[in-house]
Parts: sequence; structure tokens; C-alpha cells
Amino acid sequence: VMLVLLIIFMVTAPLLQQGVDIDLPKASAQTVEPGSVPPIVVSVDKRGAFYLNISDAPEQAINETALLKRVAAEHQLDANRPVLVNGDEATRYGQVVQLMVLLQSAGIEKVGLMTESPDTDSL
Repeated sequence: VMLVLLIIFMVTAPLLQQGVDIDLPKASAQTVEPGSVPPIVVSVDKRGAFYLNISDAPEQAINETALLKRVAAEHQLDANRPVLVNGDEATRYGQVVQLMVLLQSAGIEKVGLMTESPDTDSL
């Protein structure tokens, strides 16, 4: 029984650490203090596809309509929950602006932009 449980945990552990491969721009910015509620993170990859960390499949691209509905619903539940944009540095500026307008239409008034510290080495 212990061996079976160990194998199950070994198989499922990597699945819990899913994400989108984003190369964040490097900038010296103030660190956001972690709150009790994890922020809503909307990512834009270099192709311009959107990803949402609170979606059912955060590693899969989400269309604008679904993104708008999900973010608006989460904002209605907790208007103080922070919203962050995680944009790949190779993303066109227009894609980030389009995302910001989309978030504004969802009722989000304050949006943070994620960066990576310049002294952080990428793997």
C-alpha cells in the first residue's frame, strides 16, 4: 500500500507544478507583498495567446470571451484580489494593451505588471 501511494505521489507531483513558459522582461521593480489570496495572473506568451492561472486548465490558452467572463466573475467575488499581467518580453506591445483593455472591460481598475529581477539568472 505504501509503495502504491509513493508511486501515485511521484506521478502527480509534477502535474501540480504546471505553467506557461514566459520570458519576463527584466526590471528593477518593487516587490509585491504576498497576500492571503493568491493573485489572478493573466499571461501573454510570445505568440499573443492568453493564459489564466485560475482557469480549469492554466497551461492551455484561453480565448478572450472566456477570459473576460472568468476574470469578471472572480472580481465580483473579491474586488480586492490583485490582478497581474505576466507578459513575455517578446510579446508585441499591442497584445499587452489589448489584454489591459480586456481587463478594464471586466471591471478591473488596477493591474500590476510582472517583471523578473535583472540579477536573476534564467535556467
